[in-house]
Amino acid sequence: MPGPEVLLYGLPLAFLAGFIDAVAGGGGTITLPTLFFMGLPPAQVVATNKLLAIFGSASSTVQYWRKGHVDRALVLRLIPLALAGSALGAYLVRFVDPDAFKTLVGFVILGVGALVLANKNFGLEDRYPGLTPRVLALTLPGTFVIGMYDGFLGPGTGTFAMFLFALAGFNLVRSSGNARTVNFATNLGAFFAFLVGGHMVWWIGLPMGVANALGATLGARMAMLRGSAFVKWMYGLIVLLVAARLFLTR
Repeated sequence: MPGPEVLLYGLPLAFLAGFIDAVAGGGGTITLPTLFFMGLPPAQVVATNKLLAIFGSASSTVQYWRKGHVDRALVLRLIPLALAGSALGAYLVRFVDPDAFKTLVGFVILGVGALVLANKNFGLEDRYPGLTPRVLALTLPGTFVIGMYDGFLGPGTGTFAMFLFALAGFNLVRSSGNARTVNFATNLGAFFAFLVGGHMVWWIGLPMGVANALGATLGARMAMLRGSAFVKWMYGLIVLLVAARLFLTR
């Protein structure tokens, strides 16, 4: 078991992860390797990461929610599907080797990033038409699949969710607000599932969770202040980080 000195680098990295995740998702690409580097076994790494992640996702959700960057009518319809998908993904991981999908998902997220960055106007203007049949036909099954991915594998869940909401017509700031809210629900569901297993390292997860929440607060405020162009730049960076983690870890 590591000693308290691991928090000397764990806290600032958790803060950075919270900032990045609040803007464009992908905070787990920082916190998961950090927890592994601390010397925790895999079960404790995954469980403790969910503990600290709920702090950051809750903090950023509150920031976006208060400023009106979450479409409550849509998101409240999607949260049950995200939870159901996450539960199914956590169940399926028992029967399928996640490593078999990492390379495929890595190429998919690179393709998503290329589409976002190649289209200069994508996500910069808010063109959301409301709860139309097209929007529901896109977001209802899309959220279920993203929730399932989060329960099954996880890296880049928020980044995929942002792309889904941008396809629905939201600008990238509102896409980020909606994605953080849905991701908070999946994190909370996973947290309770891992809580039963008893693998959380509380003395690491709680202080890193507070640092993650502080970073997420700053990240959400920065995204809202700087606008969709800033979020788009950060999105491209996170796509590369997530893809690198999927390609290079086994």
